[in-house]
Amino acid sequence: MENAQNDKTFEQAMERLQALLAQLQSEETPLDEAVKLYAEAAELLAFCHGALTDAKLKIEEIDTRLARALPDEG
Repeated sequence: MENAQNDKTFEQAMERLQALLAQLQSEETPLDEAVKLYAEAAELLAFCHGALTDAKLKIEEIDTRLARALPDEG
């Protein structure tokens, strides 16, 4: 499963999470299947959290470089 997640984009992971949520909310999903879906969702959440953290760090890096490049106002 890890290798498949490494190839996923953030958007693909979010789409899969939405599908998992729909399945988990269905009364027709058996308990053993719900547990498997929950485990997959937890892995996808961790992947998305990591992707968002990486994006935040990149944005902060860009902002820092931009602040250094611009003359001080004031």
